[in-house]
Parts: sequence; C-alpha cells; structure tokens
Amino acid sequence: MSEIKRVVLDVLKPHHPSIVELSQRISVLEGISGVNITIIEVDQDTETVKITIEGNAIEFDDVETAISETGAVIHSVDSVSAGKRLVEEAETGQDR
Repeated sequence: MSEIKRVVLDVLKPHHPSIVELSQRISVLEGISGVNITIIEVDQDTETVKITIEGNAIEFDDVETAISETGAVIHSVDSVSAGKRLVEEAETGQDR
C-alpha cells in the first residue's frame, strides 16, 4: 500500500491545548515532517481548526489517536495525498 504524504483535517478542539501544543504533539509522530494548524472559527468552548500534515509515511491512526487524546474530534478528512511524491493541486479557476 502507498504511504500517505499529506492529509488535511477539519477538527473541532477545546481551547486547551493550544494550537501550538497540538501541533507539537502531532509533529513528533513517526513519519511526519511538518504540521500547520490554522484557526477557522472560535466559539465559547471550542475552536474549529484546519490541520495540514506532511511527511514521508503518515500513519493516520496515530494522528487520529494523538488528536483525540487532547479532547478534539476530527470532523472531516478534507484532502489526502499518497504515492511516491506530493502532487500540487491545480487551480480550479473559481476565484477568478
């Protein structure tokens, strides 16, 4: 089976841990070389965040466990890239 190189997740998390702590927790997992977390929305008790993870061989189950251990929930897997190399997405032209 081909390894996952990039995954983009829509996650609902409590305010604590911070996105700094969550990114550090994910980034130390084996096979991961980088993590980017962006806050999309803030509510009274939660934050909706977009998490982009890149690496040579991302183990999705490990990522899911690390996220859930913080009290966060994956709402959706928005994008996955797998194979020998990353393929950049083509622009759709919708923003024109």
